[in-house]
Formats: sequence, C-alpha cells, structure tokens
Amino acid sequence: MQLKVLALPGDGIGTEVTAEGIRVLRHVAKKFKHDLVLTEGLLGGIAIHKTGSPYPAETERLALEADATVMGAFGLPEFDNAPPAMRPEKGLLGIRKTLGVYANLRPVKAYDALIDSSPLKNHLLKGVDMIIVRELTGGLYYGTPRGITGVGDEERGTNTMTYTRMEIARITRMAFHLARKRRKKVTSVDKSNVLETSQLWRKVVLEIAPEFPDVQLDHLLVDNAAMQLVLKPSQFDILVMENMFGDILSDEGSVITGSIGMLPSASIGAQLPSGAWVGLYEPVHGSAPDIAGKGIANPLALIMSGVMMLRHLHEDTAADKIKNAYNAVLE
Repeated sequence: MQLKVLALPGDGIGTEVTAEGIRVLRHVAKKFKHDLVLTEGLLGGIAIHKTGSPYPAETERLALEADATVMGAFGLPEFDNAPPAMRPEKGLLGIRKTLGVYANLRPVKAYDALIDSSPLKNHLLKGVDMIIVRELTGGLYYGTPRGITGVGDEERGTNTMTYTRMEIARITRMAFHLARKRRKKVTSVDKSNVLETSQLWRKVVLEIAPEFPDVQLDHLLVDNAAMQLVLKPSQFDILVMENMFGDILSDEGSVITGSIGMLPSASIGAQLPSGAWVGLYEPVHGSAPDIAGKGIANPLALIMSGVMMLRHLHEDTAADKIKNAYNAVLE
C-alpha cells in the first residue's frame, strides 16, 4: 500500500513532536511493507516568516494531493497582536476549509498510569472514555460579518455565529455513527435557552435521532456540560457540539485525563471512494514556545494522532501495534 502523507510541523515544539511521529510512521511502513511517500510543507508562523502567508498556495496544493496530513502545533507569541489575516491560526482555519474537514474528534481517556497526574480525585476518573465531536467549519470562527469597525467610543468588534441545517445534520450523524461503535450514547451540547443557532441545533439533532433508535440521546446546556465534565466525566460517551463550545470543552476534557499534552485529535471530512476519510491529524496541545528546543516535549499525542490516521486509512493492524506500544510506555 502507498501512503501519501503531508507533514506540517508548524511552530514551537511542533517540529520536535512531528519528527518523532514521522519516525514511528516510517518504522510502521517498513514493518508492514507500505510505501510511505512523505512530503513536508509550511503552515502557521514559520510560513509567515518564509513566505509572508500563514497558508501558502504550495501547502494548499500538497494538502489536496495527500492521503492524509499530520500537523504539529501552531502559534507564536510574536504574532499575538498581529491582524487576523497574519496570525498563524489563520493557516489552520484555511487548511480545514480547503479539505472540508468538518468533524474534529478528540478522544478523552483516563489511563491508570496517569491517574495521579489528573487534578480530579482518582475515583472520578474510573471509566472515563469519551470522544468530543466538535463541528469544525461553522460557527463564530467562520461566520460573517466579522471585524473591528468604528473609532473612539463607537469602536466595535463583531463576530457572527451561524449554522445551516446541513452543517448541523452531518456532524450529528457523525456523532451517532461513532456512538454505535461504542457505548451507544450521544450527548448534544448547546445553549438553546439563549441562542437561536442552538435552538436550530437542538431541533435538527432531535429530528435525526430517530434514524439511530439503538443510540440514547440527551441534551446539556454548555455551562452545565462544563460542570458535569468535572463532577462525573465517566457519564459521557460521545459529546457533540458546535465549534467554539467544542474548542473550549475539549481542552477541559484533556486536562481531566492528566495533561493536554497527551491527547491526539483527528479532523475528518468526506469519505473517499477507497473508504478512507479525508483527514488532518494533530495533537490537541499548542506550540509551547517556552519549552521549544529543549528536547523535553512529549511526542505521544502526535504519535497517537498517527494512530487515528492509520485507522481512518483502514490500517487497523498497524494502528493496534502502535497503540500497544503507547500503553506499554505509559505503564
């Protein structure tokens, strides 16, 4: 099998963890006699430095040609006050839009070996194993109109949260399909007591649920969901939510397990004729510039993102081998 993988190391520790993740993928490719065709591109802060754009046209071309894209981390303090079009995160939003990856899957699992690293009491972590399914191409991060206008006391910042029925329906079906392979429970998170977008969200989720009669559905307002993640995280199986809620709650979920630096994620879109999924695979953590270059960044989240990639390419045997090694390292 030929695997065409694009690596986008990005900024800070992104280059370090990506290098280790690629080492593992090369080893697996050799072991299973796959032809790993690896290309590397620029995205984020390093792309701004080298090309003047956080998302160069060449990177877009490479992403469209690859079977999958593995990404490191993006963002540097020097760009904190830059205009939105010249921030590293603009590149990340751009490649997500190019590939149409609308579902961000973030597994949150408590491992016995890491249980003392969690800020929660040990007994609360027993049985914690969930996936947060975050809608990735709609909501406040993409809605228009947006921007800063006016001067003086009339200077105004505007963002628009908007969702179509189609966007809500496809992420909802993704969540239900995932639940069918797990504990058959979906929790939909919204703010339907205040937001019209959430009212449409809940309406569409309720309309789709009967297509999956074997899956239990419940609803939580986002503020209550934030509390429940701390009070009893083991109650959740699949949580599905809009873009910004997912951005915030998935970071909360990651810390529950001990460290945001340990968790992978996959952003997936359309299913290809081969059965594989269009996908971006990256650790949940950021670029951590304070420890970059010190050789102490933990690459396990990037390595496990590679496992998610292999599963979506239907290379389950290879994925299992890496997962077993991951578990052994933790122990």
